[in-house]
Amino acid sequence: MDPIAIVGLDLAKRIFQVHGARADGSVALRKKLSRPQVLTFFAQLPACIVAMEACASAHEWGRAIRELGHEVRLIPPIYVKPFIKRQKNDAADAEAIAEAASRPTMRFVAIKSEAQQARAMIFRTRDLLVRQRTQLINALRGHLAEHGIVAPQGATNVRQLALAIDDVATALDPLVADLSRLYLDQIRDLDARISELEKRVAQEAKRSGMTSRLMTMPGIGPITAMAIETFAPPMATFKRGRDFAAWLGLVPRQFSSGGKQVLGRVSKMGQRDIRRLLIIGAMTVIRWSIRKGAPAGSWLARMLPRKPRLVLAIALANKMARAAWAMLMKNESYRAPVPAA
Repeated sequence: MDPIAIVGLDLAKRIFQVHGARADGSVALRKKLSRPQVLTFFAQLPACIVAMEACASAHEWGRAIRELGHEVRLIPPIYVKPFIKRQKNDAADAEAIAEAASRPTMRFVAIKSEAQQARAMIFRTRDLLVRQRTQLINALRGHLAEHGIVAPQGATNVRQLALAIDDVATALDPLVADLSRLYLDQIRDLDARISELEKRVAQEAKRSGMTSRLMTMPGIGPITAMAIETFAPPMATFKRGRDFAAWLGLVPRQFSSGGKQVLGRVSKMGQRDIRRLLIIGAMTVIRWSIRKGAPAGSWLARMLPRKPRLVLAIALANKMARAAWAMLMKNESYRAPVPAA
């Protein structure tokens, strides 16, 4: 009997489903495992390909199973869905995972190290606290607007609200003033925690040659550089810089058929955190160029009078992604393009 060539493992909290297939695709085994049984099962199994969906806990299981001598492949769940036959259950999911992983053109997700996941936790935690601070600021602005106190948007304008609350001339109801100070205390606490996390991010970024190299590019700071190092796969995965930009979703979406190319809006199909940060960095570069002036003859100087800012920011983010790929592949720092004569 032919040995098992590929195993599809459907991850869960307690009960895991295993589907083993031979090289010809025939079923070799179907088995349910409890969480303590998983590593014992794979330790006794001859070396083979083990495929899983790239979901919660997949990287941890991938590292553990890889240490047992197996080749681990993580597949984006969206690529597994077309292989599910009729009913949706754990056994069907495991079979679909094994079938998808056997495809020669399937795309896989690189297994992250513990250090990468730790940096990802810093990034996600800061992002969560920033969103919570924004929610508190917007709620405070909304409540105070009902009492005639209005301030512009943004965290930098919270001080205006604080001064208005303490101003005797506003004559706020004591309950409103007390609750508003509660909001302000929470916002100040989040400010301190976000600042502390940003210092940690800057420290982590300085330790890595990859992030230090990326930060030489205008528009890329410690947070963006760490996001690229943490969430992007190895740059060798992409043949060219355009492939990396396409993976980030910074290229037009195609609706082409019959040899006729039809391009739509930006696809937004890639890693949203890196894409968002690159666009924010590009907007910063554009604002700086508007105030100080872009280098004469540069691409940005030619495009500024012709394109809307957001359209130009997305195009510039695309260029930044391509440049980041080239810098990391060649192990070089950023070099400003030579302006056209």
